[in-house]
Order: sequence, then structure tokens, then C-alpha cells
Amino acid sequence: MGARTKARKRALDVLFEADQRGVDPVSLLARRITEPGTEASLPQYSVDLVEGVIAEQVRIDELLATHAHGWTIDRMPAVDRALLRIGTWEILFNDDVPDAVAVDEAVELARSLSTDDSPTFVNGLLGRIVDLKPTLLA
Repeated sequence: MGARTKARKRALDVLFEADQRGVDPVSLLARRITEPGTEASLPQYSVDLVEGVIAEQVRIDELLATHAHGWTIDRMPAVDRALLRIGTWEILFNDDVPDAVAVDEAVELARSLSTDDSPTFVNGLLGRIVDLKPTLLA
């Protein structure tokens, strides 16, 4: 597993935990940075992902809700919701990551961590975001 893949997984852990516990992700991130617990300290890319998702979450959630036909953000499995937020942030706001890599990484994490239907759902929704990217950033 590559360094960025591990960083994505750690960012997912923070966003998922904050969501499940109903705590502020910024506070949780700060705790994970200063007190990593049993794990190694968070990689910088994990911090960048969490901070980026938090900074753009309203816009990201609006896009996901608009293009996830028949699904509300709250109805999505929590893992999928966090993965979609990370993937969308990478696609729209991180030029260092090719769009195809952002989608593939999210799909692989969905395959290993979520439901049987999640990889297809994540792939389809992030694919739609990639297709719309030129109009979303205009």
C-alpha cells in the first residue's frame, strides 16, 4: 500500500470517527495530531485531506446530494460519505492528484471497507463529478 493510499485511509478514519461520534472533525484532527494514540502520527497528506474536506464540505455535500440520484447525504453509508467527500475534494481542489487516481483510490477503499454495492456507487458518483468538473470550477 502506497504512502498516499495509507494517508487517504487515515483521513477516512478521522472523518468517519467524527461523523459517527458526532464530534467536530477539526477538534478530532487536532487530537489525532497531538495524541496519535496507538498509531503513528498522521501523515501530512491525511491532514491536508481532512482540512480540505472540512473547508469545502458545504460545497462538496451540495454536489454529492445533487448528483447522487435517489440518495441524500444522510442516507449514504458513513464510510461511503467520507470516501465521496475525500474523492470529490481531490478531484476538484487538488491538482496534484489525477482524477482517475482519486476515483480509483476511493473505489478500492470502498471495496475493502464498505458494502458490496459501495464500489459501484462511489465509482459512478465520482465519475459524474469528474465529467462535470469543467462546469463546476467555472
